[in-house]
Amino acid sequence: MGRYLLRRLLQLVPVFIGTTFLIYWLVWSVPGDPFAGKCGERPCPPGFVAMMTEKFQLDQPLYVQYATYMKNLFQGDFGTTWSGRPISEIIATAYPNTLKLAVVALVIEAVIGLTAGVVTGLRRNGFLDNLVLVSTLFLIALPIFVIGFVLQWVLGVQWHLINPTVSGEMRLSELIVPGFVLGSISMAYVARVARTSIAENRRSDYVRTAIAKGLPMRRVVGVHLLRNSLIPVVTLLGTDLGALMGGAIVTEGIFQINGIGRQVYRSIVTKESATVVSIVVILVLVYLLMNLVVDLLYAALDPRIRYE
Repeated sequence: MGRYLLRRLLQLVPVFIGTTFLIYWLVWSVPGDPFAGKCGERPCPPGFVAMMTEKFQLDQPLYVQYATYMKNLFQGDFGTTWSGRPISEIIATAYPNTLKLAVVALVIEAVIGLTAGVVTGLRRNGFLDNLVLVSTLFLIALPIFVIGFVLQWVLGVQWHLINPTVSGEMRLSELIVPGFVLGSISMAYVARVARTSIAENRRSDYVRTAIAKGLPMRRVVGVHLLRNSLIPVVTLLGTDLGALMGGAIVTEGIFQINGIGRQVYRSIVTKESATVVSIVVILVLVYLLMNLVVDLLYAALDPRIRYE
């Protein structure tokens, strides 16, 4: 296991470098004048343009800009915005909010999705199975902004059960509905994947053998069936944390959450390329680390898997 972990960590290095370089190249290759609108309605003076070009090394080749950025990044310097605000301040303010929202969404989709998948996988073709299949298909077909606006209007405006917007304190009670909205589509996929996996493994020889030996059904499901059926679900959940954090733009906009989704949108509109790159680089790290955790969990869930 130690050799496997070391090998996986070494594999992350070229993936991280290649991914971040691609992101850097795509963001800074967007056409348009980066100084447009930075000086009000008038064009920026040539002296200001020359100073900012030298400061952000826009006159250097792309690989030189990337090398300088990565050097500063490893020293904890994410750079500054065009106005001189440190990007680290933006990240320190926005990332905790989005992380809280993403974790709540992940827990909701794991608990509800996995429970629905296990129950319907054990009792296929019944009323509950058909209800879950229709409900998950309904969630998958609806866009996130429709689910968000409907729940916000019904629960917040009509019934007054929740606040229509999330306060700056980001209390757990305020994040349940936005978390449900953010994780609704993933929850539907988790339920369907878990249902299929449970139903397939339910007919396996080792399950029939455990039942024939007289083991309680609770032990058969919890120890034998569920562990082997969780592998595709764990893969989906593990890689979903980064997707939830990166895809929270709509949810954060609906519920007025100051997270990285809103910051990315603002940065794209104002052409704050350095901010976009820094935020996406953090998301890349989240994806890579969660993939590593998922790979390590495989051996714990399925004893047939061994990393030599």
